[in-house]
Amino acid sequence: MYVRRKAVVAAECGVATRDHVLPGGLFPITRSPHHFHTLSDTSEDALIHLVDTLDQDPAVHGILVQLPLPKHINPDQVLHHISPWKDVDGFTASNAGYLCLRHSHPHVIPCTPLGCLELLKRSNVPISGSHAVVLGRSNIVGMPMAHLLLRHNATVTVCHSRTNSEELDHSVRDYTRNADIVIAAMGRPLLVKGDWIKPGAVVLDVGINYVPDSAGSEKNKIVGDVDFDEVKLVASQITPVPGGVGPMTIAMLMHNVLDLAELSQETI
Repeated sequence: MYVRRKAVVAAECGVATRDHVLPGGLFPITRSPHHFHTLSDTSEDALIHLVDTLDQDPAVHGILVQLPLPKHINPDQVLHHISPWKDVDGFTASNAGYLCLRHSHPHVIPCTPLGCLELLKRSNVPISGSHAVVLGRSNIVGMPMAHLLLRHNATVTVCHSRTNSEELDHSVRDYTRNADIVIAAMGRPLLVKGDWIKPGAVVLDVGINYVPDSAGSEKNKIVGDVDFDEVKLVASQITPVPGGVGPMTIAMLMHNVLDLAELSQETI
C-alpha cells in the first residue's frame, strides 16, 4: 500500500522516478526515487551492477532498494554500493554510523524514525528528559529511532524479542508502563494493550500487520502493533494504523530526496 503511495506523492512533489523491475519482479511499481522489486531469479551481482550504474549517474540524486530482499541476496552487500550522498533511505553504514555519533551529521536519516520525530515535534511532545521505550531493534526503525531520540536527550529503553523472552508480553509491559513515549515497531499485531500504557503517555504505532477481517473471512485488514481501541482511552496522543506514521514516512522520503538533490548541487 505505502509502496504504491510513494509513487503518487513523488509525482505530486515533482520528483522524477524510474522503474527498475529486475527478473522475478511481480509487477512494476514506481518507488521514489528508484524502485527494485526482486525475487529468487535475480542474482545479487545483477542487483549490485544496477546499483553501481545508478550510483555513477549524475542525474540520479537518490537510490532506494526495496527491503526486505530475497534470502539469497545480502542486503548489506547491496547497500554498501550506494554512496552515502545518494542513500535516500539512510541505511548505509556511513549514514547509520554518523547517526550514532554525537555531534555528527548523517547525510540523511531513515524515513520512518524521522517521520516519528517530526510527529512528536509538531505535536509539541516534550522529548528532552522524557523516558522513551522503543519496541523493536531493526536497522530500519528500532535502532535508528532509539539513536534519534538519544540525540534529542530522551532516556531510551529498547525492548525486543529477547527481552526476558520466556514471558515477553509481561516483561515488555513493565517497561512501557513507565514510559512517556512508546514507539511500537515489533511487527506483532495488537501487541500493546491499554494496561501497558501510563496514563497520558504518547504512543506511535509503526506496525503494519495483516490479519483476517473477521472470523472465517478470506479478506485481510491492516492493524498496527498497538490495540488502538484500548490504548486511545489511556494515551494522550496516539497514531492510527493505517494513516498515521505511514504518510509521515513518505513525506520524509521526499524530504530526503530534496536534501540529497541540494547536496549534489553543492558538490559540483
